[in-house]
Amino acid sequence: MNGITYMNPGDPVDQYLLIKQMTKGVTTAGKPFLTLIFQDRSGDIEAKLWDAGEEEERKYQPQTIVKVAGEIHNYRGKNQLRLRQIRPASAQDNVKMGDFLETAPLSIEEMSEELTQYIFEMKNPVIQRITRHLLKKYQKPFLEYPAATKNHHEFVSGLAFHVVSMLRLAKFLTEQYPSLNKDLLYAGIILHDMGKVKELSGAVSATYTLEGNLLGHISIMVNEIAEAAKELEIEAEEVLLLQHMILSHHGKAEWGSPKPPMLMEAEILHYIDNIDAKMVMMDRVISRTTSGEYTERVFALENRSFYRPHMYDQDKA
Repeated sequence: MNGITYMNPGDPVDQYLLIKQMTKGVTTAGKPFLTLIFQDRSGDIEAKLWDAGEEEERKYQPQTIVKVAGEIHNYRGKNQLRLRQIRPASAQDNVKMGDFLETAPLSIEEMSEELTQYIFEMKNPVIQRITRHLLKKYQKPFLEYPAATKNHHEFVSGLAFHVVSMLRLAKFLTEQYPSLNKDLLYAGIILHDMGKVKELSGAVSATYTLEGNLLGHISIMVNEIAEAAKELEIEAEEVLLLQHMILSHHGKAEWGSPKPPMLMEAEILHYIDNIDAKMVMMDRVISRTTSGEYTERVFALENRSFYRPHMYDQDKA
């Protein structure tokens, strides 16, 4: 597979990329620079633009397509792009933003249909009504937004793909462990990250909104569930159960959960969420690593590297 993230240290770069993020910095000598995160359909890579003043800051905003030249180098176990040249793309370059966007491996239509099937399986009328109400309310951004700004499912439609992947795991687990309440677990999965449609700024080059920074997706969604129950004139224990699923899905206070899981379904939601996020992170770095070598360090996985066994390629032969 071709792409910026599949290049190795020493490889020359001469191509178009999309600016995903831009942050300003100042060196110890007091000189300004920009940290740019570039992306193509394979993922993203960091670069520094040194001696960057106000003009460069204005030209190289997120969602700007640029032509870059340079080379890949390794910095503290992670690939970076060492810039030699950079310029904004022009109309004559005949490139468009869609050429650089990583998207979910399933179409929006496929994911929407699958989500609908899981909701149809719900037998509890309170849980089903609240879930359907909120999914309908935020359907478009829910199907288009990423699940995060970095680390996992940070691509177009990543949020919906994350949820669908989790629902598939939940389906198996509820069959294996029938004591789990399928309705509560399915609803918790569908709703657990839905607050990100307000926490994040959009489907492309997502940043945190004011509401996202001040409240966060967990608090946002707890309020949304309460509001939905009020609009639907529902007063039932299930409302509290759904709110608890949201509040506890990060597992611990130090991981961002105001409450630890106190329901079986909340505990399982936390583990499923963790499994899917970590699998995506591991798959990504391992897929661009040569057999017999270690991946770059993954900060979100305790800054560990992972070994790619030769058998991975032998199994595909």
